[in-house]
Amino acid sequence: MEKLLKGGRVIDPANGRDEIADLLVGDDGTIKAIGANLTAADTEVIDCAGYVVSPGLIDIHVHLRVPGQEYKEDMATGTAAAKNGGFTAIACQPNTSPPIDHSSIVKDILAQAEGADARVYVVGAVSKGLKNEELAEMSELKDAGVIGIGDDAYPVYESGFLRRAMEYCKMLDLPYVAHCEDKDITTDGVMNEGYVSTVLGLKGINRAAENIGTARNIILAETTGCHLHVLHVSTKESVEIVRHAKSLGAPVTAETCPQYFALTDEACYGYNTNAKMSPSLRTKEDQEAIVAGLIDGTLDLIATDHAPHAPHEKEQEFARAPFGMLGLETSLGLVITHLVKPGILTLSQVIEKMSVAPAKIFKLPGGSLTIGAPADITIFDPDAEWTVDVNAFKSKSRNSVLHGVTLTGKPIATLVGGR
Repeated sequence: MEKLLKGGRVIDPANGRDEIADLLVGDDGTIKAIGANLTAADTEVIDCAGYVVSPGLIDIHVHLRVPGQEYKEDMATGTAAAKNGGFTAIACQPNTSPPIDHSSIVKDILAQAEGADARVYVVGAVSKGLKNEELAEMSELKDAGVIGIGDDAYPVYESGFLRRAMEYCKMLDLPYVAHCEDKDITTDGVMNEGYVSTVLGLKGINRAAENIGTARNIILAETTGCHLHVLHVSTKESVEIVRHAKSLGAPVTAETCPQYFALTDEACYGYNTNAKMSPSLRTKEDQEAIVAGLIDGTLDLIATDHAPHAPHEKEQEFARAPFGMLGLETSLGLVITHLVKPGILTLSQVIEKMSVAPAKIFKLPGGSLTIGAPADITIFDPDAEWTVDVNAFKSKSRNSVLHGVTLTGKPIATLVGGR
């Protein structure tokens, strides 16, 4: 049956649209018409008055934990969490068990994702076993369907190895998706090095670890011509490094995550392991730089770095707990609360960074409400206030430092291919 989304505020940055309108979804799962006072016979009418109707949100940085770590998250719970957060598509990172380093694993993930609550894309591992010793068969990974090659959580240390990887990515027209970190500086640090780490008596991670990794990777991208996508930018220096590289025409795009403009390392007080993440939460100055980077386009998109962990893993001393925090189900609320309500970004600019840009950068379907395009649509209430309750999450895990926090902006529904 066709669906008529009635009377919503249709915001479609890709086509310059921001107006109260109706949107008709055809029975073939594509967008059929947009306009005022649309009518159609034998149609399911969805009242969208007071809601925003936008292109489906896309999160290109998700740890789905499939395969091998399904006790933290699985295909059903991960895509349900995506739907609950307003996302119609997600891209899973390769640091699974085993890593996504073989075409058979890619095919298995995509087969599991058929009929799921969100579209699932895959980032392949740069090396076999993510050991950074032998390159993965990137051509076979591409043929199997990966949208990029990455090293998240296991950044490549040896520059010559990374150069060769980038040369292959350039040849295959695949972006290199980089976790930028110099592990020689990180060593066994557990949070941002600074005042808070000193007060807590915890070993800090100097920001230079991220900054050096970012600069080195950009230089290699310029050398090889490979499109580099920088994951989860968190420091003011990394923002400036990316900004300078873009001014010189470097083939680089970059993202940040809501936690880096919504939280600081003060969230670690009380030894709250849910605030332990990589990169670490930073300072107020870093927050301000992240926001400035979003405003001027240095940071192209907003992703979540959704990183589920089982309760028993987070319920131990800070130094032993794993890095990571849930993100899919709180992202939109954090963005509207911290960027839209204060007037920093408009809703259109937010949708650009959470839908249009990820689709464009990774050459994915979606990102617009163009007639004839797949009906991947997010409907959300930009004014709804709600309190985060981790026990109501669709995710299998509960590791969020936001439990009990009130946010503004709540997803109402998603459509994936009209469904």
